Amino acid sequence: MRRVLQVRDARIFLTGWFFSVFGDWAMLIVLAIWAKSLTHSNAAAGLTFFALSAPSLLSPLSGLVVDRVRRRPLLICTYTSEAVVVLSLLFVHDRGDVWILYAVAAFLGATQSLAASARSALMTVTIPGELLGDANGLFQSVREGMRLIAPLIGAAIYAATGGAAVAILDAASFAAVVAALLLMRTPEPRFERVEHGFVAEVTAGARHILATLPLKQIVFATAVCLLVVGFDETIIFAVVDQGLHRSPAFLGVLASIQGAGAIAGGVTAPRVLRRVGDVVLCGIGMAAFALGELAYVSSSLVLVTFGIVVAGAGVSWVIVGFGTALQRRTPLRLQGRVASAAELFLTTQTLSIALGAALITFVDYRALVIAMTVVVIACAGYLVTRPVAESTRSPSEALPSPLPPSASPAPDRPATETTAAQAPDRAGSGPR
Repeated sequence: MRRVLQVRDARIFLTGWFFSVFGDWAMLIVLAIWAKSLTHSNAAAGLTFFALSAPSLLSPLSGLVVDRVRRRPLLICTYTSEAVVVLSLLFVHDRGDVWILYAVAAFLGATQSLAASARSALMTVTIPGELLGDANGLFQSVREGMRLIAPLIGAAIYAATGGAAVAILDAASFAAVVAALLLMRTPEPRFERVEHGFVAEVTAGARHILATLPLKQIVFATAVCLLVVGFDETIIFAVVDQGLHRSPAFLGVLASIQGAGAIAGGVTAPRVLRRVGDVVLCGIGMAAFALGELAYVSSSLVLVTFGIVVAGAGVSWVIVGFGTALQRRTPLRLQGRVASAAELFLTTQTLSIALGAALITFVDYRALVIAMTVVVIACAGYLVTRPVAESTRSPSEALPSPLPPSASPAPDRPATETTAAQAPDRAGSGPR
C-alpha cells in the first residue's frame, strides 16, 4: 500500500476522498436514525436504505455516461451537485417532512452510482495495474475505517443539535473532494467507439461480464448473496432495540465497531488476493460475513460485537476482490459500463431491503438472520470451490489476470496513448 501512496494523484484524491467518506458515513447513518426518530418505525428507517439503493436500476445509463466523457470533470460535477442537494435537509422539521429524507437519499443513491463507476474507471488510469489490488484495499480500509468515528460523530451531532448540522458537515466534505480532483494532473485517454447503436453500447458491460467466466462467477454469486443481505439494513434496528435493548443512536456505535473489522479486512485483502485470486477471496469474505452476522441471534453485546467485527472484515474482502476483478479483467474503454452493469446485477439488494422492511413486521428478526446466513454460506461455498483454472482471463480478453499481477496494457488502448502505468515520472513522485 505504501507504493500506492507514492503515486501523486492517488495521494491527492485519497486525501479529498477521506473527508468525503467521513461526511457520507456521518450523513447516511443519520438519515436512518432521523427517519426512526420522526416515525418511531423500524421499517421507515430501513426504507432510507431502500431509497439509496433503488436508483442503481439506472446504473447502465450511468456507465454509458462514464465511458463517453472524461471521468475527472464528471466527478467534479457530481460531487458539487451532491453538496447542494444535501443542504435541502435543512428543511426537515417534523414527521410530515420525512419524504425529504427519502428524496435526498434517492438523489445520493443515483449520484453515488455514477460516482462509483467514474472513480473505479479513473483509478485504472491513475494507478499502475499491478497496484490496483493494493489501492482497492487501501481505499476500502479508509472508507470502512471511517465507521470508527464518523457514525459516532454523526449520531452525537444529531443527538445534540439535530440533523441540519450533519447536512452542513456532509456538504463541506463534498467540497473537499472537489478540491482534490481539481489538483489532479493525470491525463485521461480517449477511446474510439467500438459498439454502434445505443442498445449495443448500453449492454456492452453486461455482455463483457457474461463472456468473462471469473467475472460471471463473482457477479452472479454476489447477486444471489444480496437477495438476503439487504435484510440486514432493517434487522440491525431490531437487534439494537429488541436484542440489545438500546436506543436507535446505538447503531452508530455498532457501525463504528464494524469499521474496526473492515480496516483489518482492507489491510489484509491485497495479500490474500495475490495468493488465492479474486474469486476465492470473494467467497472467503462472504463466509466471514455470514458467520459474523449469525451472532445477531444472540442478546449478548459481547457476541454481537465480535460478530460485527468479523462481518466487517468479510465485507472488505468481498469488496476488494469484486472491485479488483472488475478493473483488471475489463478493457479501459468499458470500465464505466462494466462497473455499472455489475451494479445493476446487484440490485437484488434493493429488493431484499424492501422485503426485509416488510418481513420484519411479522417475522422474528432471528429467523431472518438464520435465513440470510444459510444463503450467504451457500454462495461462499460455490466461489471457494471454483477450479483455479477458471480464475484466469477469458479467451476473448487479452487482459492481465490478478494472478500474477501485470502492468501490461490492454490491447484495446490506442497505440499512441501513454498510460499511467507506462508514463515516465514528470513530477518526481512515481507514475502519474
